[in-house]
Amino acid sequence: MDFVPLIDAVGESSAFALIGLTLGMLFGATAERTGFCTRSAVLELSRGKRGHMLPLWLLAFATTVLATQLLIVTGQIDVLESRFFGTAQSLSGAAVGGALFGAGMVLTRGCASRLLVLGASGNLRALFSIAIIAVMAWATFQGPLVPLRNAVAAQLMSSDFGSNDLAVVTGTGANAGLIAGVALAVLAIAFATFRRLAVRHVIGGLAIGALIPAGWYLIYQFSLQVFEPIQPESLSYMRPLANTVNFVASGGDEAFVSFDIGLIGGTFAGALVASLLFRSFRIHTFADQRAPRWPRYALGSVLMGFGGILSVGCTIGAGFTGGAVLAFSSLTALLFMILSAAVTDRLVDRRGGLATVSGGFAAPAE
Repeated sequence: MDFVPLIDAVGESSAFALIGLTLGMLFGATAERTGFCTRSAVLELSRGKRGHMLPLWLLAFATTVLATQLLIVTGQIDVLESRFFGTAQSLSGAAVGGALFGAGMVLTRGCASRLLVLGASGNLRALFSIAIIAVMAWATFQGPLVPLRNAVAAQLMSSDFGSNDLAVVTGTGANAGLIAGVALAVLAIAFATFRRLAVRHVIGGLAIGALIPAGWYLIYQFSLQVFEPIQPESLSYMRPLANTVNFVASGGDEAFVSFDIGLIGGTFAGALVASLLFRSFRIHTFADQRAPRWPRYALGSVLMGFGGILSVGCTIGAGFTGGAVLAFSSLTALLFMILSAAVTDRLVDRRGGLATVSGGFAAPAE
């Protein structure tokens, strides 16, 4: 893809921001329509409930892995210089950060990307959480909590295992990623069929999953056409939220315009437009019946802000973007997010009597 005309027209940083804006709008609109939520998928699994989110999530993850691995195998992208493989990654940070993030997303009833989508759809509780997550992410990424982050991260590194590539660590060979993608796809299709997943949910899962490899492809191609070096990557929400704090604090200084700012703005705009078009925009506050009180959201947001930066990504940035390239640290983070979310739900909601709504299903991410 030729980005040179766009770069000549608006400059490198603005062109990069427009890529983020486009991907963000697509993600925001699709996530708003499907209700895509990792927390809901985890609770369906841990509670043994029969809902649509778990098969939708698995279909999205399988699509992400398979499509990204196909791009790698066919030489359309090269991920060796990405943040996942360009430098050693922290496995202790992935485990601890993932556990904190998983607990936080149960307390706030949604992960970072889900809360951003909910906030755009009128949920003031979600906006409250996003504000705290962003400030905590900034403090952990480049503020006063950096020493604490570094202390935890230094305990165990991927270099201790020789690589952050799961295929290398396990010795399964160069085609392991493609094989894993095919296996996941077969499993996801079988599970979706078994659960009789509605066509609209199948399409939603495929669409969410396709955005990650699309991001990898677009950013990699863009990185080949600019003077300033850019690491290839895809969607993520923790560092972008931290950088959004810098952008807002600067008063919208053009120097802070980047892919991250475009992604956050695009996700919010896409979800807002979708909620207005389909008339799902609703104002929700802490005064709503059965809504947890604000200290719970505040604590969960703090845990996610710190944990998400420590694990180098949220359920999207680490789980999907990192998981798609079989980054050992990212898959470790995703595993601990899932386990921690299940444990926190059992300790906090199921024990506290807030576990279910009509039909015995998990309370929605709202």
